Amino acid sequence: MSGIRTNAAAELLGVSPNTLRSWERRFGYPKPRRTSGGHRQYDLAELEALRRALLETHNISSAIEVARQRGEGPTSPARLVEAFDRFDETIADRTMEESLAVRSVERTVDELLLPALETARDREGREAEYELACRWATGWLHAMRRAAPPATRREGVLLFDSSPMLDVEAIHVQALELALRRAGFRVLLLSMGLAHERVSRALRALDPVAIVVCGAGATLDVVGRLVYSVRQADAPARIFEYRDAMPVSGTHSIPSLGTRLHEATATMKALVDGRRPDDAAVEPIARLSARSA
Repeated sequence: MSGIRTNAAAELLGVSPNTLRSWERRFGYPKPRRTSGGHRQYDLAELEALRRALLETHNISSAIEVARQRGEGPTSPARLVEAFDRFDETIADRTMEESLAVRSVERTVDELLLPALETARDREGREAEYELACRWATGWLHAMRRAAPPATRREGVLLFDSSPMLDVEAIHVQALELALRRAGFRVLLLSMGLAHERVSRALRALDPVAIVVCGAGATLDVVGRLVYSVRQADAPARIFEYRDAMPVSGTHSIPSLGTRLHEATATMKALVDGRRPDDAAVEPIARLSARSA
């Protein structure tokens, strides 16, 4: 965990070291850990949360209460949501850059970007902020995709997305595309509603080992046409679904890659490398079962 000594922490908060130590004794916050030599080491996340709360409240007891309730630091989902609420893309960019200094791209997406978008989606009366969040996140992911290194694996993965254009589920799919590219796969992301002949062309071009049904807008009919196209092309790819994308209320025979980015990427790598993860069966092309009522 990143941390700084007492003098630097006090300077960050604009107070004296004695004041900072008195807050620790009186409120127990910010609470430093001790090094092997007995020196205080303050957590940067707590300091940043307190600094921002002080700017808002101008009162230390109120600021500490606010900082504790938020539980946020400089690279938290809460700060990214705040950037969306201010319609401030500069702060959003800076938050992601700060996260990338201490996290991988994959962890930044999984632990910061996606939770922030889900929070923005779930609030009422913030439609404009949510739209800005989705548009900004799409641009950020595209920039990361352009910066991704060339494929190091010969295997291809074809993602079919049924999400609306501006929706957090579409961002989940784009995040999966980025993670698989960074894992070395050749990846192609297409719309679920493509005509049969175009699907066939994509299959011939990529020759994928796996096809993943993604998004929240798929219908059983569309998925059925996709499976039909795969069979007609005699493609050896296995079909999977991601984040419960299958529009089936009962059991079906299409295995899942899970619901989280790291889980899906690890499962795909394990399958291609010949290992058998607990959460995904190694099978040939799955067949849709009858839809349960």
